[in-house]
Amino acid sequence: MPTESGSCSTARQAKQKRKSHSLSIRRTNSSEQERTALPREMLEGQDSKLPSSVRSTLLELFGQIEREFENLYIENLELRREIETLNERLAAEGQAIDGAELSKGQLKTKASHSTSQLSQKLKTTYKASTSKIVSSFKTTTSRAVCQLVKEYIGHRDGIWDVSVARTQPVVLGTASADHTALLWSIETGRCLVKYSGHVGSVNSIKFHPSEQLALTASGDQTAHIWSYAVQLPTPQPIADTIQTCGEDEVECSDKDEPDVDADVSSDCPTIRVPLTSLKSHQGVVIAADWLVGGKQAVTASWDRTANLFDVETAELVHSLTGHDQELTHCCTHPTQRLVVTSSRDTTFRLWDFRDPSIHSVNVFQGHTDTVTSAVFTVGDNVVSGSDDRTVKVWDLRNMRSPIATIRTDSAINRINVCVGQKIIALPHDNRQVRLFDMSGVRLARLPRSSRQGHRRMVCCSAWSEDHPMCNLFTCGFDRQAIGWNINIPALLQEK
Repeated sequence: MPTESGSCSTARQAKQKRKSHSLSIRRTNSSEQERTALPREMLEGQDSKLPSSVRSTLLELFGQIEREFENLYIENLELRREIETLNERLAAEGQAIDGAELSKGQLKTKASHSTSQLSQKLKTTYKASTSKIVSSFKTTTSRAVCQLVKEYIGHRDGIWDVSVARTQPVVLGTASADHTALLWSIETGRCLVKYSGHVGSVNSIKFHPSEQLALTASGDQTAHIWSYAVQLPTPQPIADTIQTCGEDEVECSDKDEPDVDADVSSDCPTIRVPLTSLKSHQGVVIAADWLVGGKQAVTASWDRTANLFDVETAELVHSLTGHDQELTHCCTHPTQRLVVTSSRDTTFRLWDFRDPSIHSVNVFQGHTDTVTSAVFTVGDNVVSGSDDRTVKVWDLRNMRSPIATIRTDSAINRINVCVGQKIIALPHDNRQVRLFDMSGVRLARLPRSSRQGHRRMVCCSAWSEDHPMCNLFTCGFDRQAIGWNINIPALLQEK
């Protein structure tokens, strides 16, 4: 048949081309040493101040580089010939099909198969480009505005944690590796109180739900409860520093870090002695939080345990064991006696103290690297972030798999959820802060440039839904905290 004769002749031509090409490759390899020997002899005959051993090594390396380039060139030629052969074969098959007397059913089957192959190739080829175009389009059309309102500069080392008071007056608290915790006026950026009772890095700070008390955790293996009394200064006009959320950024060096040569905390009152010191850990206390009601506090440590304390007596009530590696964070439910602890063992655990006689524990497994934090939301959800660059949303009633997964390009640090609007703020190692909703849809990215934003790793984020000026705060290892005003209605409308 014409179809068979055309295919056979095309196959013979392709075979002969490949055979002649393989012979040329063998001839090239056999004469390789002859060609490289000539420039070597010429180089060896020239005067040089290099030792003979060094020259010999350099010549050998240059020869290897030349051989590598030559092999790549030969492979390129071979690939081009194979592409030409395939094109000729496809053309021959197309002519054979056109000339053959095939039934309509056979033609339809062959056409459908060819169409599906072509469609798959097009999808594979242009999938990445299409994704970039769509991402760029979404960024360009985003009209959400994120406004940097105030910078809080005064620490002499990186800031690990940031928190907002839940009672009046509303102040901002920061915990730093410089062994201090500072309280700030949100409106003016002025330092109001300095706590220097710890002898190690202050790793976290949390405010009492109804009293002017702060709870700090430290690398000195203790957690302190201390009282503060502040008087807010008169606020000043806010400078207009609006910048639209987008993907453009300017790289910043460490030289661009805030200038803190002047100790702004030296003028504010200093507290040196705590009301209560919680002691029982054998390692760094990395985080601490108040249970609902504020009568008990929980601490998380690198000694792989979390401890529940009575605040009034400072007595240890329960020691929560079970994690295989160091703990990284702990968080309490806003309305129920529930505690969640995260660890470097890639898990986080839910501890239930609602029933005084039964203290149940549930283990969540779903990350492949350190779980840096896990926090509660209103209802029955927990959100966890990890060094595996993912954030997962979990339903406490079904712990087998997450209900949503957010994949990012950088490790995630201490996350925080805007309870009222259910917006997750993700601070990253790569200095970015991104906002997502609970279903995993990306809403915005906070602006970062040479003039504003964090210049080093962002360690923590905290929402403040009641403050009219700033509703999101971030802190980082560039020794500053930042107050942002997020246009939440615009974010949700864009969604």
